[in-house]
Amino acid sequence: MDEWIDYYDSTHTIYVSKLHRELHFKLIARDIIAYIDRPDSVVLDYACGEALSSSEVADACGTLILAEAAPGVRGRLIARFAPDTRIKVRSLQEVRNMPEKSVDLAVMNSVSQYMTADELDQALQVLRRLLKPSGRLVLGDVLRPQVGMFRDVIALLRFAAMHGFFRDAVIGLVSTALSDYRELRKNLGLQRYGEAEMVAKLERNGLIGTRVRTNIGYNPWRMTFVAVHAPGAE
Repeated sequence: MDEWIDYYDSTHTIYVSKLHRELHFKLIARDIIAYIDRPDSVVLDYACGEALSSSEVADACGTLILAEAAPGVRGRLIARFAPDTRIKVRSLQEVRNMPEKSVDLAVMNSVSQYMTADELDQALQVLRRLLKPSGRLVLGDVLRPQVGMFRDVIALLRFAAMHGFFRDAVIGLVSTALSDYRELRKNLGLQRYGEAEMVAKLERNGLIGTRVRTNIGYNPWRMTFVAVHAPGAE
């Protein structure tokens, strides 16, 4: 995962425009808010990225913890949300040291594809330990084996057409094709899971998970799972 962390900590072209970037995080925030069931909830956004719309999420809960591996991104999060005492920024190591059973809702969105299978297991074990007995994990934007880059392109173009940045999306896709992202994706690959495979993986890590109907974000060909503590799991 280190190479991907370095990539997202650099000046990259994954967002085709400022509008794309803003809308992307606004949509994710909206989808996360839909899973918050109490105004005093402690919410953990694991490997959150820039999380531009976190103030909106914080409005819907008691405490929002933004956990991010990339030091540059983490520094920007600290600067951006310093005035908001409801939002805490943490490294992934600091998250591992958080008290057990301290989180009502944990979200890991569009992260599993950048992790090895073992890295994902380790993260799931950390998140399971942090979840309260009634807590939930939302694992979003999981790539499926049978869905390739073509569907990602179509999803982006549809989103861009709906929100008025189609031309920027076309130009951005060309830039991305010529960027380090394509090379990284080719060399490192992206981890993909079938529905049954992910459910089994969650179960091996002490969680009972089910796929929900709607994915987080704008790509309908990816999957989101909601998981809770498995009965009797330590």
